[in-house]
Amino acid sequence: MWGGQWDVRRFDEIASTNTYLSQVARQGAPEGVVAVADHQTAGRGRLDRHWEAPAGSSLLMSVLFRPELEPAHLHLCTAALALAAADACAEVAQVRPGIKWPNDLVVGEAKLAGILAEAEFAGDALSSVVVGIGVNVGWPGPPGLGGTCLDDVGGLAQPVDREVLLAALLSALLPRRALLDDAPGRAALADELRQRCITLGQDVRIDLASGSMVGRATDIDSAGHLVVETGEGSCTVTAGDVVHLRPR
Repeated sequence: MWGGQWDVRRFDEIASTNTYLSQVARQGAPEGVVAVADHQTAGRGRLDRHWEAPAGSSLLMSVLFRPELEPAHLHLCTAALALAAADACAEVAQVRPGIKWPNDLVVGEAKLAGILAEAEFAGDALSSVVVGIGVNVGWPGPPGLGGTCLDDVGGLAQPVDREVLLAALLSALLPRRALLDDAPGRAALADELRQRCITLGQDVRIDLASGSMVGRATDIDSAGHLVVETGEGSCTVTAGDVVHLRPR
């Protein structure tokens, strides 16, 4: 059981905070290491999409977890960080982002943050999970992609302090991390995600490696996966790109 102490390591520039933590995890680094960078030269999103923001414009960080959970529940690690980051944005910037399944924070339909979780295994057992997030603080992302940032939508007269945002995020993450290690805690995380996920109730298109499906997002299951009702019945989606077809 993890003792609950963060070990924050800061970098002016790094290829990827996720890659760094994956490397130190394989070398035996304990849970709780946090990598924070002013600039990433090889930042990644889902499906290895490249992402690079101007130096100092975003909160770029990753956290090393070694939770006691089955691989089927890995999405709850993403959920824990998403919920904590949403709370931190509300506390520090007076912005209450929605959680868009599977891994985005949004304001309206504009992307504020993206999350990437990467797991390593020892045989069939989960060894470590690295969960990274990039929060747009002073830069909304490349033109034409429909992003937004805290400085543009927040309620503050001055720019958001990334260090204050980081502290608030880690504080909000601490109790949620503890929930990952037992069934009641995981159920509580899934329930909180269910209450705060704006994808539920939406008509959606899910883009998968094998093609696309269209349906209505109706539920989050106990593992944090999305339940979609299609014309052929109910389907549980464990991963995929989601497009909201019916804006709220």
